[in-house]
Amino acid sequence: MDVLLLGTGASDGVPNAWCTCPTCAEARASGAIRTNTSALVDDVLLLDCGPDAPRQAQRAGRDLAGLRTVLLTHAHDDHLNPSFLMHRGWVSERPLQVIGPAPAIGRCVDWLAPDQQVVTLTTVTAGDEFTVDGYRVLVLPATHYALGEAVLYAIEHEGRRLLYATDTGPWKPAVLELLAGWRFDLVLLEETFGDAVPPGEGHHDFVSFGAALDDLRGIGALDDASRVVAIHLGHDNPQLAELTRRLAAFGAEAHPDLTLLTI
Repeated sequence: MDVLLLGTGASDGVPNAWCTCPTCAEARASGAIRTNTSALVDDVLLLDCGPDAPRQAQRAGRDLAGLRTVLLTHAHDDHLNPSFLMHRGWVSERPLQVIGPAPAIGRCVDWLAPDQQVVTLTTVTAGDEFTVDGYRVLVLPATHYALGEAVLYAIEHEGRRLLYATDTGPWKPAVLELLAGWRFDLVLLEETFGDAVPPGEGHHDFVSFGAALDDLRGIGALDDASRVVAIHLGHDNPQLAELTRRLAAFGAEAHPDLTLLTI
């Protein structure tokens, strides 16, 4: 399983264009821009499609012509820019499945021609499990409100397992119950706020990020061979060297946009 990190940033990215904090200044000076979080799996499965995702694929030298499925976590703009359906419709007649919670799927409807038969929209909710293009997918509840339900995804393909967990704060109890028996090779877990206090429970800071990983280890979903990568990073995090050090204490990593992770 190849996982291309199209974007690793929070909704305002890093740097925030209006901010001169040390983290933003460092990113601006180095050119290490973090765009909205999204990931491309094996060139056929896209996890979230915000405004940056299609162009990030181009920067990585990839096209999305072979894309067969899009899994949406929620309806917020940084994770879903539904105009991608119109842009794709201008050039492609290949089948595409777009799957996500009701608020996200609802935002997609108006971007499809009423008589089109190429794109299939499918609504899922936490607790659902299905197979699409050979990928087994388990839908998990996120601790995040996005005009309604937000979800996370556990994905298995040919014995490899990935957890895509953005946006969310501390796990809802059902997450750990649903993940009984799962062991992940790669966990992509949001860490938006660093040492800042999140405004509510919808995102992680360092403390809740570490606790979430401890919870996964407690049920056997993580072990010493598992890899953890922090995503949805916001500018409230420290500068890169300190961020790397702090995440390492949790057994986690941070990588720039367009990093390819191979399980």
